[in-house]
Amino acid sequence: MARVALLGGGKMGSALIGGLLAGGWEADDLSVAEIDGERRIALEQEFPKVRVVPSAAWAVADADVVVVAVKPGDVPATLETAGAALGESTLVVSIAAGVTIATIEGLVGDRPVVRAMPNTPALVGAGVSAIAPGTHATAEHLDIAERLLGAVGRVVRVTEPALDAVTGLSGSGPAYVFLLAEAMIEAGVFVGLTRDIATELVVQTLLGSAMLLARDDDASPEALRAAVTSPGGTTAAGLRELEQHGMRAAILDAVAAATRRSRELGSRG
Repeated sequence: MARVALLGGGKMGSALIGGLLAGGWEADDLSVAEIDGERRIALEQEFPKVRVVPSAAWAVADADVVVVAVKPGDVPATLETAGAALGESTLVVSIAAGVTIATIEGLVGDRPVVRAMPNTPALVGAGVSAIAPGTHATAEHLDIAERLLGAVGRVVRVTEPALDAVTGLSGSGPAYVFLLAEAMIEAGVFVGLTRDIATELVVQTLLGSAMLLARDDDASPEALRAAVTSPGGTTAAGLRELEQHGMRAAILDAVAAATRRSRELGSRG
C-alpha cells in the first residue's frame, strides 16, 4: 500500500482515515498533520495507531501520496510548510473546494496533482467524489486517487472544468436533500403527525428511495416515479402541486447558481 499523509484532520480528513483503515490500509502507512492541539488529541484517541503530527513537513516526509484536506484559504501556507519535505514524485491529491489545479501546481512544482470534489456523505462512507487530473498526472495517478477516495464512497472521473458543475450538483446536493427533508417533516406535522413520527417516516422514505435508485436494474427516476403514481390517486395529486409550484425549475436554478458560484470562487484562486 502507498504511504499516505493527510494535511488536515477535520471531518473529511478523519472520514478518509477511517475509510482507508477499514479498506485495508495499515495504520503505519498513514499520517495526518493537524495544527490544532485539541483536534490532534481527538485524532490520536480515535486512531491510536496512526501518526498524528503538528507540522505538514513532518507528515509528508516519507509519503507517496499527500492529501490536501485543509480549508481553501489555508492551502498555500500548508503546502509552503510542506515545502522541500515533499518527495519529487509525490502525488498530491487536493480536496480543497475551489482551489484550482493551476494553483496547486504553482505550489508543488512538477509533482503530479489530482483535484477532487467529494461530498459530505463521505462521513458515513456513502459519498461520491469526482476527480480530475493535473498536467503531470497519469492514468496510474488517477487510479491511486480513485482507490483513496473510493474508501469513502463512489468515484467518477471528469476534466477540471466539469468540477464546478460537480460542486453545484453533488457537492451542494446534500444540502438540497436536507432542505427537502426539512420541508417534508414540517408538512407531516402540518397534516397532523407528531414531529418524531414525521421525522422517522421522512428519513426512512429518503433512504429507501435512494436504495431503489441505486439498484442495478436500470430503473430510471422517471420509471420509479411512474410506478408509485396511480392515475387520479394521492401521489398524482401531490406531484401536480409540486409541478405547479415549479419544483423542477427551482432545482435546476439551484444547481446552476451553485455552479456559477463555484466558478467565481475558483477564478479568485
